[in-house]
Parts: sequence; structure tokens; C-alpha cells
Amino acid sequence: MINLFKKTTILFLFLYLPFCSMAWGVLGHRIVGQVADSYLTKNTKREIFKILGNESVAMTSNWPDFIKSDPSYKYLDVWHYINLRSGLSETDLKNYLATDTVTDAYTKLNWLTAQLKNKELEQDKKVLYLRLLIHIVGDLHQPLHIGRAEDRGGNGVKVNWFKDPSNLHTVWDTKLIDFQQLSYTEYATSINYTTKAQRNEWQAEPVSEWIWQSYQHTEKIYAETKPDSNLSYEYNFKFIGVVNQQLLKGGVHLAGLLNEIFN
Repeated sequence: MINLFKKTTILFLFLYLPFCSMAWGVLGHRIVGQVADSYLTKNTKREIFKILGNESVAMTSNWPDFIKSDPSYKYLDVWHYINLRSGLSETDLKNYLATDTVTDAYTKLNWLTAQLKNKELEQDKKVLYLRLLIHIVGDLHQPLHIGRAEDRGGNGVKVNWFKDPSNLHTVWDTKLIDFQQLSYTEYATSINYTTKAQRNEWQAEPVSEWIWQSYQHTEKIYAETKPDSNLSYEYNFKFIGVVNQQLLKGGVHLAGLLNEIFN
């Protein structure tokens, strides 16, 4: 009986912990990965296959959240976000990033990119680093992962989603996306419309520009979402365009970065 209780507890922890606070949630990360996959070169796909085998970019994207159930990976928690105070100008933000030495999503993404360009990197590190890089790119496009330290990226901002208790971070991680009632492949197909010129423009943007764009959305979200408010159809109507744009840009940016690393 005790062993059964232990097994049940472990299973509960495994199933619950990954979903506590993760950017975009399962569907969102897979949408970003699915969009990215459509813009990878043949050589990039071949190199990724050497690392991940049959595990797709979309499916591997959730690993850094799922592994939160393992305490030995606790050190990765701070790799998922970057805290920025409110009221920054574009110059302020980019000047900060230029000298950023904190362990956060920005500094670790830069580090992972450099590591994956090393052709002598060991296979086990390639697997870990590629999974992390794919995930962190998605994180940086979820506006509440460019949030404020004092409320943990909106986790401390209590709201209701269709009258059910929630918080601002969770609304942006999962609620808005789940409300569309699409699979990740259906969702990716529904938003994945870009021109070559548009992709070239987006993929020429440095990571600091991705963060600035997300930060602008973050400021608007904080300004237009009052604590304890009941969010429902109107909130979806107001912000689903931002969600879709960020998912799409995340995928295009990710494809550009992976093509840069592996070509």
C-alpha cells in the first residue's frame, strides 16, 4: 500500500509540475516548433536529425518544461525568462542587454547558440543544448516571460478566466491558445502565412530586437489588464492577434537561428 502511494505521488508530481508555469504551455511551444520546421533548410533538417533522431522540433520543444519534474535540472529555471522593469525605452532596454551578465533567457540563448556552432561538441550536450535553445526562443516570444520580477512575470497578478480563478501569466501561457480549440498542427497551419521578404526581415533581427518587441507587448498587457478582472471573450478578441503574431514570429526567428547554426 505504501509503495502504491509513493508511485501515485511520483506520477502526480511528474504530471503536475511541468505545467505550473511555462511559456506558451505545451501547445504554444509546439506551434512555434511546427512553424519553424516549415522554414528549415534541408541541411539544417539533416543536422537536427543527427542530434534528435525522429523527435521533431515541435515535440522536443516541451522537454525543458517537462524536465522541471526532476530536481537535478532546477538550475535551468532561470533560463526561461528575463526580468525587466517597466518604463524602459528601446535604447534603455538594448543598452541593458548589451551589458547583461545575469543568468537569464537572453544570456543563455547566446551561450547555447555559440555552443551548438562547435562541431566538436559531444552528442549528449548537443541534444540538451538544442532542446533548450528551441524552447528558449519560444519563451522570448511569450510577453510575460519578458515580465517584472516583483510579480514573477504576471504569476502574482490574479485574474479570472471565464470566472475561473487564474493569473495573468497562465492566461498568456495556455488559456488564450487553448480557447482556440485547435491542435498544434492546425494552429500552425492557420497562422503560417509569410512572404519571403517578411521572413528575411524578421530573420535579420537580432535577439535584442525580439526582446524589445515582446517587451512592448508586455507593457500593453500590464496596462490593459487590471488585477482581479474577469477575462473572457473581449480579452480574447483584443489580444489573440498578438498571440498569433508572436507564435508566428517565434517560429520564423527559430528557423532563422537554426539555419544559421547548422548551415
